Amino acid sequence: MKRVCVDVGGTFTDCLVLDEGGDLRLFKAPTTPKDPTAGFLNAFGKAARHYTMSLRQFLGDVEMIVHGTTLATNTLINENGAVTGMITTKGFRDVIEIRRGIKDIRVSIYNLFIPPAKPLVPRVRRLGVEERTKYDGAILTPLNESEVRAAAERLKGLGVQAVAVCFLNSYANPDHENRAAALCREVLPDAYVATSYDTLPVWREFERFNTTAVGAYVGPVVNTYLRSLERRLKDEGFGGTLLMVLANGLVQQVSQCVNRAIYLLGSGPAAAPAGALHLGRPRGQTSLLSMDMGGTSFDVGMVRNGEIPTTTESWVGDNRVAIKMVDVHSVGAGGGSIAHIDSLGLLRVGPQSAGADPGPACYGQGGTQPTVTDANLVLGYIPHDFFLGGEIPLYPDQATAAVKTVGDRLGMDVPTAAAAIFTTVNAFMADAIAEVSTKRGFDVRDFTLVAGGGAGAVHAAFIADRLGIPQVLVPSVAALYSAFGMFAMDLGQDYARSFVARAGSVDVTGMNKLFTEMEGEALAAFAAIGVPRDRVRLRRTAEMRYVGQFHEVETEVPGGTLSAAQVDATVQGFHQQHTALYTFAMPGKPVELLTLRVKATVPNAPFHLRALPEGPADAAAALKRRRACRFDGKVVDTPIYDGDKLLAGNVIPGPAVIEETTTTVVVPAGFRCSVDTAKTYTIARQT
Repeated sequence: MKRVCVDVGGTFTDCLVLDEGGDLRLFKAPTTPKDPTAGFLNAFGKAARHYTMSLRQFLGDVEMIVHGTTLATNTLINENGAVTGMITTKGFRDVIEIRRGIKDIRVSIYNLFIPPAKPLVPRVRRLGVEERTKYDGAILTPLNESEVRAAAERLKGLGVQAVAVCFLNSYANPDHENRAAALCREVLPDAYVATSYDTLPVWREFERFNTTAVGAYVGPVVNTYLRSLERRLKDEGFGGTLLMVLANGLVQQVSQCVNRAIYLLGSGPAAAPAGALHLGRPRGQTSLLSMDMGGTSFDVGMVRNGEIPTTTESWVGDNRVAIKMVDVHSVGAGGGSIAHIDSLGLLRVGPQSAGADPGPACYGQGGTQPTVTDANLVLGYIPHDFFLGGEIPLYPDQATAAVKTVGDRLGMDVPTAAAAIFTTVNAFMADAIAEVSTKRGFDVRDFTLVAGGGAGAVHAAFIADRLGIPQVLVPSVAALYSAFGMFAMDLGQDYARSFVARAGSVDVTGMNKLFTEMEGEALAAFAAIGVPRDRVRLRRTAEMRYVGQFHEVETEVPGGTLSAAQVDATVQGFHQQHTALYTFAMPGKPVELLTLRVKATVPNAPFHLRALPEGPADAAAALKRRRACRFDGKVVDTPIYDGDKLLAGNVIPGPAVIEETTTTVVVPAGFRCSVDTAKTYTIARQT
């Protein structure tokens, strides 16, 4: 039977099918923002037609669908989530507005007007009730249930669609939150109710409260979509397993994440680094920079020494999200990003995007603003007659007219203006790569750039040249890069519990109790979906820091029943990890533990890609045509190669363009591109 990975992005819905013969088939359909399930099924319809099957026959032949979606992220960024209320401990309703007095690091000191943070839940919908749980879980003040009912009734009158229940110290004892949530569901049976304990059972009230508020805000939209998708798939004959990609780089069944919508933030982009690592490992390359340039956004993450980094320090827009997420940095730079002139007369590209509707001007669907795709068409880098395999015709005259609006304001002719747009967006993306590498103390020259996304292979070599990155890998599935990464992801979930203690006087029994409790939850969750205990891998870690530090370092913890000696060894591991991250340690300074974590996973099902036949170094047999392209300000008669006719061992010197059905690879002058048996393009500077 077949396995399918689907990534619903802001512009395109990507569908990647792994069939019984080990072949990967790529299908793209425009995303339908008003009803994402329509675009989802349209992509499946294209796959069904390829296999000469009806949609029902095709879905009946699919054993598993892994699905990533930007729905939760877009809902939060576009501010079109549910009307949300909050019930919290009396006296603490302003926690999410006061925050920590955090300064927005993205705001320049030269900004004269910095607006205050705008919480997702306005003050009128944040209500306090009488209750108090102590830091150790002991009940100081019982929950006043009549106040909870009154608060829920008031929220009902305000038209609330979702409720976040966030009580002080509930991470240590969730009883009050659970009872309050039950009362809310009685009064508001149609509302989405999220508790901070179920969302993020760790200390630090602002992070926990705000993360829960975000989960409640996006919850109804996500819940409606997932339920609708499940129903539509079942009606169309799908009887397999539907798995969702989570923010932490794992996948989980829909039933387990419907009530934890927060974990679908960054769902699609979280898969990309796993795809990069899968490509790099056979080549001995485990230090990678993963870039995914789609129609709306540019996502970049770093893989170091074979480890995909995660973070609990994420911000999505102005909202703090403290769940563990794959550390992917996203900016508004995609093929649909709009070029414009700012108030200072400078050329800017993005973050606004033409999206799927109306799309870039060259789509001929009513768009008039110049985009990156329009500039690429003017420069000759992408074909007007083979975009998405010829499925979407492009109109060079409309691209030229759109780019001219920018050129006229800058005093440039159209080709020069297109080159300026191209250079500007490349610089923007290079800066985003520097954010996750150079600015964190890593030398990009030690990494290989893995380029994905429909537009990624057009720009990757130029970005690498700008940054001094020695090598670029472009997979054959570049246009469906995040979907490909989903094949390499494990089924699982993260669990966390606060445990604040000095390492020198730690309660080892209490530590063992929490680890055992989390591992029991994990095994029970897997048992519920038929996964035997012996297939589950459990990994323990602890977030630790030197006393007085603000940030923690996640450190490995041994399995089994811990002894005092093993805790001491964990402290030594913390010193080593601190040195690896920051180049120094302070062994004479006391260490404290803050959070215990368990990561429970089941390895993904193995898969292989069919090998490409061997061929000579000369790729002349794949030459398709020649086209005028602009490189370094000059018009060059450029060879255009047919990606479907290339063979392993072919070497293509730049300047050149390779046309694939779903992407285009641009090889600049001074570079060369080689093809391997997995049909991965390796672009490097000629020596």
